[in-house]
Amino acid sequence: MERLVYDRMRGLEQRHWWFVGRRAILSRLIGDLPLPGQARLLEAGCGVGGNIEMLSRFGRLEALEPDAPSRAYVAERYGLTPQDGRLPDGLPYSPRSFDAVFALDVVEHVEDDRSAVAALAELVAPGGFLVLTVPAYGWMWSAHDLAHHHKRRYTRARLAALLDGSGLTWVKLSYFNTLLFPLAALVRLGRRCLGLGGQDDAMPPAGLNGAMTALFASEAGWLRQAGLPFGLSIVGIARRG
Repeated sequence: MERLVYDRMRGLEQRHWWFVGRRAILSRLIGDLPLPGQARLLEAGCGVGGNIEMLSRFGRLEALEPDAPSRAYVAERYGLTPQDGRLPDGLPYSPRSFDAVFALDVVEHVEDDRSAVAALAELVAPGGFLVLTVPAYGWMWSAHDLAHHHKRRYTRARLAALLDGSGLTWVKLSYFNTLLFPLAALVRLGRRCLGLGGQDDAMPPAGLNGAMTALFASEAGWLRQAGLPFGLSIVGIARRG
C-alpha cells in the first residue's frame, strides 16, 4: 500500500464503520470455531494492528507484516512485535504450527494469490483453520484499489478455487457487507462515471458512522447460520482435517 494509506489507517481502524463492523462479524465467526485452549494464532499481514486486540481474545497471537514502520507502530501501541515476512515465500514459521491463521484483506495484495493461500494453508496444524477475507467483484474496481495496491477483486467461485487448491477443506464461504452493498455500489460506480478519483474511506459524521456500523455488524447472526448472496467482501474459512 502507499505510505499515506498506512498512515491514514492508523486513525480509521478503531472507529470507521467498515473496520468496526468487520471485527464484530469476524469475532462472532471465530468464536464459533472449535479452537483449543491457548490456541496458537497468526495474523499474516497485520498492517497497523487494527485486529490485534480482537484476535488476541482467542489465543496466543503472533503477527507478520512486511512494512517496517507498521511493525514498529504495532509494537509500540499493542506490545506485540510482528515478524518481518512476505507471501508466498518469506514466511518465518514452521509448517503446521498454528491452530488458526488469519489473512484479512491480504491476498488481494499478492501477485501470486494461489501460492500465497497455499503457503498460509501450510502453516495450519491438523484440525486448525485458515480464515480469509477479500474484496468482492472486479467491476467494483476503483481508485481505492489502486491506492491500496490491490492486484484483483474476487468472486465467491474464485476464492473457493483458491481454497480447494490449498489442501484444506472450506467450511464457510460467503459474501458479506450485504446490507450496505447497494449504496456502496451506487457511490463507487457514480464516482467512476463522473471521473472522480480520490479515496472513498473518509470518516462519516458520528451519527451516520454509528448507524452504518450497527447495520454492518448485524450481518453476523445471518453469517453464523448461512451465507449471504452478494456483498462488498467475501469471507472464507477452511480447515485441515
